[in-house]
Amino acid sequence: MEPMESKRTRVSSGVGDLDRILEGLYIGDNVVWYDDAGSLASVFAHNFIQATQSQDRPLIYVSFDRSPRNLLEKLGPLAAYPRLTILDCFTNGKGASSEVFLRFYETPETERLCEILQVANPKKVKEVMDAFYGVHEKMTGEVHFVFESLTGMQDLWGGEDHIIDFYAHSCPRLYELRTIAYWIIEKQAHSPQLRAKINQVAQVAVELSVRRGKTALTVLKAEGRSPEKLNQPHFYWTRDLQIDFDDAQTRHGRFDIGARLRELRTKQGLSQTDLARHIGVTPSTISQVEGNLIYPSLPALFKMAEVLSVGVGAFFRESAATDPRSVFHAAEAVAVKFPDLPKDAAAGKLLISPDLEYRAEPFLIEIPPKKSIPSHFFIHKGEELGYMLSGRLQMKLKKAVSQVRAGDLIYLTTDIPSQWKNPGPGVARLLWIKIK
Repeated sequence: MEPMESKRTRVSSGVGDLDRILEGLYIGDNVVWYDDAGSLASVFAHNFIQATQSQDRPLIYVSFDRSPRNLLEKLGPLAAYPRLTILDCFTNGKGASSEVFLRFYETPETERLCEILQVANPKKVKEVMDAFYGVHEKMTGEVHFVFESLTGMQDLWGGEDHIIDFYAHSCPRLYELRTIAYWIIEKQAHSPQLRAKINQVAQVAVELSVRRGKTALTVLKAEGRSPEKLNQPHFYWTRDLQIDFDDAQTRHGRFDIGARLRELRTKQGLSQTDLARHIGVTPSTISQVEGNLIYPSLPALFKMAEVLSVGVGAFFRESAATDPRSVFHAAEAVAVKFPDLPKDAAAGKLLISPDLEYRAEPFLIEIPPKKSIPSHFFIHKGEELGYMLSGRLQMKLKKAVSQVRAGDLIYLTTDIPSQWKNPGPGVARLLWIKIK
């Protein structure tokens, strides 16, 4: 199951519907996001970051608009990635080197799971360029970038000419360096002339807007893609990191193998790299299958079903099946991974088949003695319930640390713990339920 020959390598954006509209992302793409509301692009950037982590690629996040603390909170579990480097252009930029923001760097670096580098003088264009090219030089392979944002750069540098010079220099260089870069820009904050010049250089330009009370995505430019995809609004809605397009059924056809594969894989906490290793293909192949850019061979499809503990028919359903049974036997439980946690920090099982669709997903989670976990088990902002079966845990929620003992019940609404710790001598066992 290898991808068809192509002059340029395609990878997933992390959003299956966007991959179909764009025919995937190409290595070398500079993707400009014109955000009409100033808050629409972040969910696409977060899905791109999540896809980057699934592909085990290094990521450089250049931030002009948010303090490191605010950005870490915004990224949530996505920040717990050792191959993520944040270039902080805010603290000594818009933050004016205020003690309030500098205090963040008093925290020991060992407490962070990503690297954060402070740019000394981000008001100088050359220093910013030297910073991110310097970081890039130390990395190997395909590097991904997120720039937040061109608007923030203009606010700091004081004029569109600086933005045009910076972008016109950086965009071709990033293309030659075989990276993929997301550039976020607030549409209303810039002149049509600047947008036209940026479009000239970019490989992909996407507009996000609100029309008739609904959010819409319109591709303005996409080099090497079908021209009929341009300038057509695609209405979509979001929930947490989930992005669904209104015309998905029309474009997907009857079966959406890629979406089913992604759903079944993520339920078990497997990255694209993990699944690829089990099947014997490259992570890029899994990415392209999930984006419906290629289709798996029949032997590969059976191997996927075996690895994911489902029947082959699970890939051809409109949605995961609902089982009418009331009893699920212990043998049906499936081991899951927690890709956002350190290795061996916790072990888990999904207690019903991943092929089933229920409003509640039950897990058995075990945390070894003396283990400390720097984030929550799941990227999930819905309600969650936990029942402590045995042992004891310390749970940090916001600034409060709670002691949890056998028989205690945990109920989460929208906030999620930032740390779990097992201080005891034995394994701590939790029955954990995610509610959709």
